[in-house]
Amino acid sequence: MRKILLSIVLFFAAISSVFAQKLTVESFKLTSSDLTALTQPRKDLNDRNCALIKVGITLDGVIFDGSIVGEPIHKLGEYWVYIPKGVSMLQVLHKNYTPLMVNFYDYGIGKVESGETYVLTMKNPNTITERQTQKLRIKYSPTSASVLVDNKFVKGTNGIAETTLTVGQHSYIVACDGYESEEGTVKLKESAPSTIQITLLKESIVDNGISENNNQHIEDINETTDNDRVAKLLEKLNDDMVYIEAVEFTMGATKEQKGEANSDEKPAHPVVLNCFYLCKYEVTQELWEAVMGDNPSYFKGKNLPVENVSWDDCQMFIMKLNELTGKKYRLPTEAEWEYAARGGSNSMHYKYSGGNYVEYVSWCYINSKDKTHTVGMMKPNELGLYDMSGNVWEWCQDWYGTYGKKTAYYPTGPVQAYNKVFRGGGYDNGDTYSRCSYRNGTAPQNKFKNLGLRLAHSI
Repeated sequence: MRKILLSIVLFFAAISSVFAQKLTVESFKLTSSDLTALTQPRKDLNDRNCALIKVGITLDGVIFDGSIVGEPIHKLGEYWVYIPKGVSMLQVLHKNYTPLMVNFYDYGIGKVESGETYVLTMKNPNTITERQTQKLRIKYSPTSASVLVDNKFVKGTNGIAETTLTVGQHSYIVACDGYESEEGTVKLKESAPSTIQITLLKESIVDNGISENNNQHIEDINETTDNDRVAKLLEKLNDDMVYIEAVEFTMGATKEQKGEANSDEKPAHPVVLNCFYLCKYEVTQELWEAVMGDNPSYFKGKNLPVENVSWDDCQMFIMKLNELTGKKYRLPTEAEWEYAARGGSNSMHYKYSGGNYVEYVSWCYINSKDKTHTVGMMKPNELGLYDMSGNVWEWCQDWYGTYGKKTAYYPTGPVQAYNKVFRGGGYDNGDTYSRCSYRNGTAPQNKFKNLGLRLAHSI
């Protein structure tokens, strides 16, 4: 049974409630006989003919996200989407449907080629087969809990929530602050309605790592001994490090920042990096406390990001962590951080880390309810990194300086300055601060309740 914060559950319920169905792919293939990409071409930034993807779908208002050149052309029953050579993913979005990420490798295409025409056939979402429905009743305690069925909020009264669903299997979550959430699946049959009874257990753990009044093994870190607990946390940290293959990229005020770039994000300039590792998640309070023996955070919760830590505090934490592990963890450089936030070599050139719609990828002012949230609950970016936009700002290793026009090789910032860089935006900031290229800095001894860290290490 996983512990899920009620606020997070309710947020995702609000998002999911607008999605009636999933968009799905029927086929994706190259059509060598179709010369439209050559006869009606568009040029990319390198003055090469784009690849053309003809997306067959009978639905108005479809949006395409990724490395798109110009506006898609909407024709009867299809959209023409032009993308540069070498792109391998395309996101398909509609306000009434679950967003779909199409990975071209899944269909044997890989990266598209210049001047080629491809056909992406979508299953018609308007064709709905009539199915038998049945009623599901969920009785729950405490009565203040919230109920989600298939990730949609179901209103309950006096501890009873009812909904009518198609026959078949459905998921449910019952959550309440101060209690362990319970989730599972239920299979509805045509013959009779189904009723399930849920009694949530309070979030309390005894010395042997077993929840009170329940013999179920806790899926989180076992609370056996302090040494075992720390060992498991360090093992998890090692497993959570993501290998990032470095190539040359453009850092700063690129076009996907939509003209919002500040002067310190300019000029956009080429950067060359070495390969490195970066953690999927921001450092949690549980890990910080296991290493340092204290928790300085304003918002308390073991799976919340640690915050209220200075750059100097982070260096002490990293030193002790490396003594425990024998590894060489560090803060990422500013260039490493931005490259990773943009999605690395898999970048779809989003405004924010993981997408162009901030509410899906970032805990910020518009959705955070003015507090931090459990790490890893938002949509990850192309590299599988979470919360690079929003939740808490993240310290970088560099001193804060200005950009030059020339190619920067393995940059580490100025030799000395007044402020250290931090990136990514926080839960209490507006959406512009979550942009991949947005920069900030402060003195290394300063600490704020919206500023934490993420770990890196070199190859």
